[in-house]
Amino acid sequence: MSTAPNGPLSSGALVMVDIPGPTLDDDTAAYLRRHGIRSVCLFRKNVESEAQLAALCADLRAVMGEHALIALDHEGGAILRPTFWPHAPSAMSQGAAGDEALTADVNTALARQLRRVGINWNFAPVLDVNVNPANPVIGERAFGADVELVTRMGRAALTGHDRAGVAACVKHFPGHGDTSLDSHLALPRVDKPRNELEAGEFAPFRDLLPVTPAVMTAHIIYPALDPTRPATLSRAVLTGLLREAWAYDGVIVTDSMGMKAIDDHYGRGEAGVMALQAGADLVMALGRREAQEATLNAIQAALDRGTLDATQMQASARRLETLAARYPAQADDTLDPQADAALLEGAWARGLSAYRDPVAPPPGSAVLLVAQTRVPRENVSEASVDAQTLADDLRGVYDVHLHAFEDPAELDWAALRAHGLPVILATTSRHRHAALRGVRPDLHLALYNPYAALDVNAPALVTYGFQPEARRAALRWLGGNLAATGTLPFPA
Repeated sequence: MSTAPNGPLSSGALVMVDIPGPTLDDDTAAYLRRHGIRSVCLFRKNVESEAQLAALCADLRAVMGEHALIALDHEGGAILRPTFWPHAPSAMSQGAAGDEALTADVNTALARQLRRVGINWNFAPVLDVNVNPANPVIGERAFGADVELVTRMGRAALTGHDRAGVAACVKHFPGHGDTSLDSHLALPRVDKPRNELEAGEFAPFRDLLPVTPAVMTAHIIYPALDPTRPATLSRAVLTGLLREAWAYDGVIVTDSMGMKAIDDHYGRGEAGVMALQAGADLVMALGRREAQEATLNAIQAALDRGTLDATQMQASARRLETLAARYPAQADDTLDPQADAALLEGAWARGLSAYRDPVAPPPGSAVLLVAQTRVPRENVSEASVDAQTLADDLRGVYDVHLHAFEDPAELDWAALRAHGLPVILATTSRHRHAALRGVRPDLHLALYNPYAALDVNAPALVTYGFQPEARRAALRWLGGNLAATGTLPFPA
């Protein structure tokens, strides 16, 4: 069906889906064509190699047409689907470095990686202000806990993406930084008065709208704006605040409608229609085919019945076409992501931060490393570093004795101390563990969630991530070859 201003509109023009694997099989291609789908989000299951990813994007564009939108969560840190490119530092590492020019360069490099293979839309940067140290899903994905810092770094990240010709998408509007629940698993609320929201959560989004191509919504209830519906489904939030009060005319895309905050409370098809009625332009209908088709069919029925305002839907289709025209899904194989390796390595080093004046054991000495055996991938994040790999890394500096654990509650700290060696605890999980509160290693390497440093009663080196570049920066510090000059998001 056409998406011409005066022609009929199909639901596929307003829906983003994911696909099963690393190639575009005939059945999936026919499905995309049948529904007129123009937007696809890729995940780890779709990524094997650079050549494979470029071929997949070319096939998707051939099926979806010149207005194809091919998206990925490519934030940096733990949120990087491809493993074959140099790893960009997490947003909080960039915030710790505090250098806008560096952040712009890092995000240009991130976007160049995507442009190389034909991905034209990055679901980054995160503009959440992470004021809640217990936040289970944002943490180091945010630039920090300070509104002004998040705004400065967010502006630089947007500049970097635009410079490389990839559409950025700020998230999670109006703010996911002060939640203690993960919207992948539950429906959070932010119970703050409007004036606090305006000065805090809202500020980076509001201030950066003039340079923001797209906004992703949060599945969170803000009673000061709408007492019953999460932002994704709230006309008061998406139309009343974002479109009318703030005059935003870029693309609004929902977060995944398969997250439990939506799926457990509203149902897929109904929620897709509600999101469009609220003011979203694109509904992210991810997951099993039946759930995608439930969304597509419900939206098509609403279009046919006139339940969805035709003028509003045509405006949404135009916004999406404009975004795709400005940032076409065309691969540029003249770009070389490996050329940015030194830049990204240096950026990780710039973010390295010290908590409570940590001192490294002397190089060459024997140490006891305590680390989790394996940390699997979870929700949006990739798998963290395993204990054996970390021990192998540290053997470049120390004689390492490894104590790997499955559950931190099982650790016997008296027995660990009885070894008579300096104890280095490495925390490598997104989640903070109650069992580690108050434990006393000699040194804590906070290699994932920086707020884990607040639990462990020891000086800490904070890397804001577990990628090889982050670990190499930590090794340089342990060896006495690098100072930790970053600024923590909490008092040291």
